Amino acid sequence: MNVSGRNGYVAGDDLPGWLHGWCVDHLGDEPVAVLFEARSMSAVFGLRLATGREVVVKAREDDGRAAPCVAAQAHLADRGFPCARPITSVTGVGTLAVHAEESRPGGELLRGDSPDVAARYAAVFARLMTGLADVTVSPPLPNPRWIRWDHTDPGLWPSIDDLDRRDQDTVPAYVVEAAGRIRERLLATGLPRVLGHADFEAQNLRWRDGRIWAVHDWDSLAWQPEAALVGAASAVFPKTGPALLPPIAGSEAFLAVYQDIRGRRFTTEEQKVAWAASLWPAAHDVRWEALHGAPPGPWDVVRAQMAERLRRANA
Repeated sequence: MNVSGRNGYVAGDDLPGWLHGWCVDHLGDEPVAVLFEARSMSAVFGLRLATGREVVVKAREDDGRAAPCVAAQAHLADRGFPCARPITSVTGVGTLAVHAEESRPGGELLRGDSPDVAARYAAVFARLMTGLADVTVSPPLPNPRWIRWDHTDPGLWPSIDDLDRRDQDTVPAYVVEAAGRIRERLLATGLPRVLGHADFEAQNLRWRDGRIWAVHDWDSLAWQPEAALVGAASAVFPKTGPALLPPIAGSEAFLAVYQDIRGRRFTTEEQKVAWAASLWPAAHDVRWEALHGAPPGPWDVVRAQMAERLRRANA
């Protein structure tokens, strides 16, 4: 996801008008410096408070998803999973849902899409899904748009006003055709839904000394079949920017290691659902980029794999 941000400036007029008072009311302290600021679907502020404490405050439009996502994040953090621990509940500020969490800076990206790299990501995802299995929260619906094939909006794609107003003819025909087949396949499954992380991209994880240090972006939890969540993760784990897919062998390794660690082999139906779900985020990304005027060259790696992934999905 594209993010714009700034680093290291003194807190003052640049901050939203509500933020200073919110920190005083909910954290008992005022912000004196901004360590970083980033904006995408959420606004994220890394702050140093007057006492020297460093926190992260997150705000997003309140669509009902924030509270269950933060509750699940807190559950994992309390059990030692490497993620930032929420330090407030979700509160409403106008139309925004706001909470604060501990700062968990540092760590490095793990780059690559080889089977060995895929296996390391799969091990983290298996641990994450195991930790979420006993979380009891309201399903965080609607699902994030890049995994929302289950929408009830008219047409193929979930309704997003900014995208729907653009020239749809810029979206490659092969993407539209594949997305239709993927969606039909995924909607046909009767697999039960579970809670899982739906944005398991390299840019949302950090590593230290070869070990996982932090998993970020808990706003992106979803309520989909386990196999679909694993399949999507097997396709996005190397992503740090524009649309891409790892080699088939990378996704194969991810799926195999995940099942080994969880101690259960996917059924034939689950295998097909996993491969179908591996294509939907890439189709979403290509559409997004096309509608924003991106050049088509980088999408060749996606197009080259579509036929094989659709075959494995029986879609």
